[in-house]
Amino acid sequence: MQLDFVNYQTFSDLLILAPEIALVLTMTLLLILRLFPTFDRWHLGYLSLIACLMALLISSLQWLSFPLGSAAESRVLFSGLLVFDGLSAFTRMLILGATSLCILLSVLSKVPDREDSADFHVLLLGGTLGMCLMASAQHFLMVYISIEMASVPSYVLAGFLKGKKQGSEAALKYVVYGGASTGLLLYGISLLCGRLGTGYLPDVCISLQALMATGGMDALNWVALSLVFLGLSFKLSLIPMHFWCPDVFEGAAAEVGAFLSVVSKLAALSLMGRLILLLMGALPGLAIANNNSWAVLAPGLSWFLVVVAAATCTWGNLAAYPQTQLKRFWAYSTIAHAGYLLMPLACLTREGLTAALVYAIPYLFMNIGVFAIVCFVRNATHREDMAVLSGLSRRSSILAFSLVVLVIGLIGLPPLAGFMGKYEVFASLFTHGQEKHRIELWILLGIGMLNTLIALGYYGKLLRLALFDQPTDDAPLNISFRQQLFVLILALFVLFGIFFWDVITLWGCQLAVSGFQRAP
Repeated sequence: MQLDFVNYQTFSDLLILAPEIALVLTMTLLLILRLFPTFDRWHLGYLSLIACLMALLISSLQWLSFPLGSAAESRVLFSGLLVFDGLSAFTRMLILGATSLCILLSVLSKVPDREDSADFHVLLLGGTLGMCLMASAQHFLMVYISIEMASVPSYVLAGFLKGKKQGSEAALKYVVYGGASTGLLLYGISLLCGRLGTGYLPDVCISLQALMATGGMDALNWVALSLVFLGLSFKLSLIPMHFWCPDVFEGAAAEVGAFLSVVSKLAALSLMGRLILLLMGALPGLAIANNNSWAVLAPGLSWFLVVVAAATCTWGNLAAYPQTQLKRFWAYSTIAHAGYLLMPLACLTREGLTAALVYAIPYLFMNIGVFAIVCFVRNATHREDMAVLSGLSRRSSILAFSLVVLVIGLIGLPPLAGFMGKYEVFASLFTHGQEKHRIELWILLGIGMLNTLIALGYYGKLLRLALFDQPTDDAPLNISFRQQLFVLILALFVLFGIFFWDVITLWGCQLAVSGFQRAP
């Protein structure tokens, strides 16, 4: 009888992981097809795209299975290694949706070519699999395994372009920085698990709460917790774990840059947000005594996040000014936006995580869109420096229009979807700073608004090049209709996203975090 129950439970858990299983089966099929030279004539990216869309469909159906207002119900999978709740289901949809766009981009840009398409998309789907598991991780063992599953394929993707010295250098730097961050993460996990006697995240947080309540939270526990956050910061490109980003983006293909700049950040944002709210005791079934022990951790954690977010955003914006290489330019832009993603998490509440998710949705479309423009212009001109955008409005009006919309969205100017995302971030800082009398949130709000003004400078330089400068070549860009349509659709979402913003915020992000009930 007990064996039957175990078999039933395992099968039931596997059904919930149907999207991940679809990715695994597709990766296996791609590797098998790779053995037959006949399939070298096919671009197997289409097969990857179909599989990813199927996984997205399954994830969407699972998300819709949550009755409105009932996403508070969570289910523990595989003896506590994973959890299925509103946050994991919603983040998985975003990850699979972003990956589908990245696969479509690689098919349209023809990087990789047909011969290498199987290997490339196995790595892409493998990284996506790890990132989906990151969003569902509920145990430190699964945190470490999922991060490594997401990181190792990314290292290879960074150096995937054959015979390109910069690509090999990018991959090597990525491995070195990734190994260092993983070492910090693993050391912090080892300290916490060894001292607390468990790796199950809710139990770890209960133990830390108890130590805070009794005054037993010593320096070694603080160091261990800091190392865990530093390890997670690597995937978000947060200071001081951001050094890999510009070099890797410059050396890797722009298609890989689009994937790394969006998908890995969605997974890391979900995992970091879950850990923060767990530490604050905001999860159903988290049996913490009614005390204010969270208040011991809250000020220090809040100031830590404020300093990291402010430094990341400011450094990314300032370092983008002197850049002349497009991919390096967008790398620093990505770092700056990672700071914006982290800002609302400093509120230490589920409303802050909601604001971060709201910001991530338009950022997904905007960043993939600008990297797509880099890909298509590179194919047409064989150049990736910023000067190649000079006079873009005279050479491709659709690309120029799309670039203007996407860049204005990244700046956060009204009435585009990027403005609504930034408004949610700033509103969460203002509201919680006022209600809780937390001066650090007011400071962060001021720094965030100042950085929006700073960003006007270097984004404005890009718009000036595209709209007003004379082109280096008067010939129209050889960009296909499908490529122009892809970029235009992304731009139109940013342009008209404001009209269905309530659906995104109320039906999507707020429902995703409704499972976190005990916010301080």
